[in-house]
Amino acid sequence: MNEIVGIALVDDQDLVREGVKSLLALSGRVKVVLEARDGDGLLVGIDAASPEVVVMDIRMPARDGFSALAELRRRGNPTPVLLLTTFDDNALCDRAIEAGAQGFMLKNTRPEQLIDAIFALARGGRVFQPQPTSVTTPDASLTGRDAPALSEREIAILRLMAGGYANREIARALFLAEGTVKNYVSDILAKLDARDRTQAALKAISWRLI
Repeated sequence: MNEIVGIALVDDQDLVREGVKSLLALSGRVKVVLEARDGDGLLVGIDAASPEVVVMDIRMPARDGFSALAELRRRGNPTPVLLLTTFDDNALCDRAIEAGAQGFMLKNTRPEQLIDAIFALARGGRVFQPQPTSVTTPDASLTGRDAPALSEREIAILRLMAGGYANREIARALFLAEGTVKNYVSDILAKLDARDRTQAALKAISWRLI
């Protein structure tokens, strides 16, 4: 990873966008390579700008953060997305995970925390503050149970699943056949006793597997 991380900054409020951009510039560690006022602007410019991380507001006119994220993933664009909001709502954090975001933070977070989160996502990590309700309120089905044993390969695939990657994208990322990935996903769901990929990701976070 480069010493300076290039990001796309998406927010409909000019003052907020300029303020965040200035704070990030002062750090000397983050460079805004694309600015957009809504999700449509992001989608138009992201391929040319090639940011390492997208930092995006959730609530915007035209195309909001969730819609823009869904379209990115539909296009097969795996760029990590950090969603920001002014609303301290754990349900929004759950929705961010389901949508395939790698991060979720409140806008009143300290600049150094935002920068650390950007670097974490650029390195392939995940940052969710506040925690999703599934973590702050543990699933009763997990109480008293040890985390299931997963292989390193299964953990790698689970992380990509949690990031919203489809089987074909996982196969390309890990140099596996798509059918092999499909078998791994089935095994992971069975081991986690999860009905779908979203529940598998939430359980994995609860068990701190990813």
